[in-house]
Amino acid sequence: MPIDWKHPRPRCAAIALTAALAALTLAGCGRGADAASADGGAVKRRYGSIAFEPCTLASPFATGTIPAQCARFKVPENHAEPNGRKIELNLAWLPATDSSAAEDDPVFFLAGGPGQAATSSWPLVDAAFRDVRKRRNIVLVDQRGTGKSAPLTCTEAVPQDDDGGDEAAQLAASVEAVRRCAQGLKVDARYFTTTDAIADLDAVRAAIGAAKVDLVGVSYGTRVAQQYAGRYPQRTRAVVLDGVAPNELVLGSEHARNLDAALAQQFKLCQQTPACRARFGADPREQLRQLMARLQAQPVEVDYRDPSTGEPRRERVTAGHVAMLTRMFSYQPEAASLLPLVLSEADQGRYAPLLALSKMIGGQLSEELNYGMQLSVTCAEDADLFVADPADKDTVLGNAMTDALKAQCAVWPTGTRPKDFHQPLRSNLPVLLLSGELDPVTPPRYGEQVLKNLPNGRHLVLRGQGHGALRVGCTPKLLGQFLESGDAKALDARCLDALGYVPPFVSFTGWEP
Repeated sequence: MPIDWKHPRPRCAAIALTAALAALTLAGCGRGADAASADGGAVKRRYGSIAFEPCTLASPFATGTIPAQCARFKVPENHAEPNGRKIELNLAWLPATDSSAAEDDPVFFLAGGPGQAATSSWPLVDAAFRDVRKRRNIVLVDQRGTGKSAPLTCTEAVPQDDDGGDEAAQLAASVEAVRRCAQGLKVDARYFTTTDAIADLDAVRAAIGAAKVDLVGVSYGTRVAQQYAGRYPQRTRAVVLDGVAPNELVLGSEHARNLDAALAQQFKLCQQTPACRARFGADPREQLRQLMARLQAQPVEVDYRDPSTGEPRRERVTAGHVAMLTRMFSYQPEAASLLPLVLSEADQGRYAPLLALSKMIGGQLSEELNYGMQLSVTCAEDADLFVADPADKDTVLGNAMTDALKAQCAVWPTGTRPKDFHQPLRSNLPVLLLSGELDPVTPPRYGEQVLKNLPNGRHLVLRGQGHGALRVGCTPKLLGQFLESGDAKALDARCLDALGYVPPFVSFTGWEP
């Protein structure tokens, strides 16, 4: 993807960017058995009562493919009407690599978002499960509304970068796009909530013949995991929560303040690095504030190369582009280390790298996140609980995101949530909680909040890390040990002490030695 950096882009910078996008941007005895297909075709494998066929899992953000077994599984669209209309879920099964020693309890991987599909997310985390997969089957269920599970596709309704025009007109246009999408759906979007999803998961569990399952949820997937464990405790063996979203949290309500808090920590690293401080000054946050204010007042026409096609383009760069890039780069320390440099380049009038990167990330988000499903979850579970915080006005994100969601939810088919939906998970189940110290979305305090009601839980905070910890350092080893023993408190987590901070870039030639 050619990007007009106006500087040579070194290999280390490319590695940092790639890491960021990968982040931005799973009645039988549980062991499976082979069975010839009825039509005499390829051999199918059965897991409980479900017949699977060979397939591969791939992601544009991961190299190679993952061999798996795939199947379609019908569930009621409305679980309160089991004989009513059905939808099909897309499933994938990764059999234990040592089938002779496979345990009866499979691992259900629960993707983030809301809006990501487990099957397309899996290639990014497969390596983190190398020890887990030796003795456990992995089951991936594309949550209803995502992937190939009755996707709620609303491409035109996906929020676009602010183009510097009239904000009221832009909001009205986005609401109208959501209205048109809702009118064109062939399913009832009211039944695409987290509560519906956990009923699907339990139907799959019953069909494969597993008495209990292990849950590994990431980001929004931690909400799904907590809801399942709370509703079906007798069918849950152990839980892993990576990037913890408490049940009490109103999704989206704290994004703005969490991002600003994480940026303060990340920019502090620059201030503490002599070369970074000398290159960018004492306050990168103030530089960011002034840059956004100038672009808010007067967007700038910029020549850049389209990150997808390499074709030259001319477009206005706005404060919205800066906010998008800042938010997404803050998810991972390798990308966050580039922020002072990219913002400084823009501050000096060299906007092409910033605009191209913002466009690239925005396009990939629209492909990876199913916005219709996100609306079904957020509108039913959170939107009516949004309370405006005047302090958000001065943050990088401001309050535009929550304002837009509330307006869009007014025209989206909205389901319901159980009365106890936002009650904290109180459980004696073994739970391992993981947080990144610099996480801009699910900060460590969320993990501490959830831990208070989990006597057999343990919370590990990874120094210098952002959103998503499964692949970091020795975490894969700890994950395997926890799911083997079911005892989070017995883990020897001293190996995480080796984690450190990613130094900030002071030029496009790489980090300072």
